[in-house]
Amino acid sequence: MNVCENCQASLQIGKMVPDFTLESYTQGIFKKISLSDYRGKWVLLFFYPLDFTFVCPTEILELSSDSKGFEDINTQILTVSVDSVYSHQAWCKEIGDLNFPMLSDLNKEVSRQYDCLHPEGMSLRGAFVIDPDGVLQAKTVHNLSVGRNTGELKRVIHAFQTGELCPVNWEKGKKTLGKS
Repeated sequence: MNVCENCQASLQIGKMVPDFTLESYTQGIFKKISLSDYRGKWVLLFFYPLDFTFVCPTEILELSSDSKGFEDINTQILTVSVDSVYSHQAWCKEIGDLNFPMLSDLNKEVSRQYDCLHPEGMSLRGAFVIDPDGVLQAKTVHNLSVGRNTGELKRVIHAFQTGELCPVNWEKGKKTLGKS
């Protein structure tokens, strides 16, 4: 089932991603954030189902523990779920503050735009790598039961940042295949 009939064209690799503005919660502060606020930086746009579930906290806490590693490669992490900013606040009070904004997609518009809306109304597990010019370089979307590998997400961002051809299992510091 295609949840967003008109969104596929806007989410093509190598094309500009749609901008959006959402309410966010970060370290005790509520504020509106637009994706375009991060032009000039790489962005890891990280959709997840719901705050108070079993798998989501494992992913979010791992991202937070490695947030310095993402900062070091000029990458802003933005998490998105259909929870309210008040749910994000409660989650942070219970689990711990994070080092990146938690965005609230209550009306599910952004989840639809990015083709990440599960038929039951929560976001699927989507990860979108967006370059400093707002161009989509990579996307993965999968179902609810399996968490993602944050190290792999960082590896992929590193690889795109080289501007070169990178072979299988390439890691920072290893040889590339030269210019693409």
